[in-house]
Amino acid sequence: MQKYGNENLNRAIYHCGVCKFGAQKFKISMLKSGFERYINNFRGFSREVWILATITFINRAGTMVLPFLSKYLKEDLGFSYGEVGWVMVCFGLGSMLGSWLGGKLSDKIGFYKIMIFSLFTSGLLFLGLQFITSFWGLCIAMFVIMAVADMFRPAMFVSLGAYAKPENRTRAFTLVRLAVNLGFAAGPALGGLIIMGIGYQGLFWADGSSCIIAILIFALLVKEKKNPVHVDGHFTQDTKVDSVFKDRIFWVFLFVSFATAMIFFQIFSTLPLYHHEMYGLTEFQTGLLMTLNGLLIFFLEMPIVSIFDRNKTNKLKIMLWGSLMMTFSFAVLLFKGWAGVLVISIMFMTFGEMFLFPFSNSFALSRAPRGHEGRYMALFTMSFSLAHIMSSKTGMEMTSHFGYQTNWIFMGSLGIVAAVCCVWLMKMVREENV
Repeated sequence: MQKYGNENLNRAIYHCGVCKFGAQKFKISMLKSGFERYINNFRGFSREVWILATITFINRAGTMVLPFLSKYLKEDLGFSYGEVGWVMVCFGLGSMLGSWLGGKLSDKIGFYKIMIFSLFTSGLLFLGLQFITSFWGLCIAMFVIMAVADMFRPAMFVSLGAYAKPENRTRAFTLVRLAVNLGFAAGPALGGLIIMGIGYQGLFWADGSSCIIAILIFALLVKEKKNPVHVDGHFTQDTKVDSVFKDRIFWVFLFVSFATAMIFFQIFSTLPLYHHEMYGLTEFQTGLLMTLNGLLIFFLEMPIVSIFDRNKTNKLKIMLWGSLMMTFSFAVLLFKGWAGVLVISIMFMTFGEMFLFPFSNSFALSRAPRGHEGRYMALFTMSFSLAHIMSSKTGMEMTSHFGYQTNWIFMGSLGIVAAVCCVWLMKMVREENV
């Protein structure tokens, strides 16, 4: 009996070991399969698109000034809320001018020259910004710097149309956004450490140097190419249009882009101050919250975009979901007292980004007929610049007079309006295609 009992026990132990080994092997196989599916989302891009993504990462990782600009002006230079708001207004006005010039000149002389001029010159200007500390001096300096720096954005969007295959353009936009957010994940946390170690001046050196390094890499490795032949959007290359200003659908779309960008830009103005004043967070802790945003986008955005692309999901419907998620990101901030709401808010904001920005980029380019890509993308980027002006000034003034809670309610309401406009846009597009 003892012998049979031992044999049964040994047999049971053996089978248990086999089951455990099989389970571990299955887990490893599943992880490997999941990793391969994730990597497959990044296949099919041209060499130039990868270089564009690389220089975008270098530039974004070095752009440490923006997340802390409002804190630098308020706490280091002693500006009032109103003065901080006006500097941000000049920042946005310069960005609008730069976006328009960048798009206009991209159509006339090509995106390649604009990109090189913009990044190299703005790098030098950022190096000099640290020596300007007066209110009016900073207003003028921020206007000039952003007028030069934001010539890059419409030119870069047009370049993706030239270097990416038509079927890969939405994913190419997403890849560049991933580079932006990966740099954004590293930049703020490193920026917080630099501030704590050597002060805000270190940020200006990092920002200026990264612009110059990034564009030198681009100039050395990427050859100039003509503007794209547009074949994947609503218009064909033979479509005749009188003016971008008569494209009614595009203008409603621009309002949605403006409204959602206005909500998003609170992350650079009122939110860092809210973190410190209401919850006592340090620059480094605020940087870690920004890092969470960047890491989530890095790991999730490309698979999400690929799934929507494969299923041919309506871009405007995805933007509708994104608008609602941005609304929720401010709704949760109304529950005060628990610091965990800051994490929940950032997560809603992050998913709102992932649903909104890649598909809005793609939709904007898809509306542009051949030879008008720069103009369309200029107006698209200008909507973000205008949002930067309105977001910072409105947020700062509303916070100063009525408090943070009123500002969160206003921004959440704006997200609802954007969602309603997305529904209206879907109806307009359906009627246009009948």
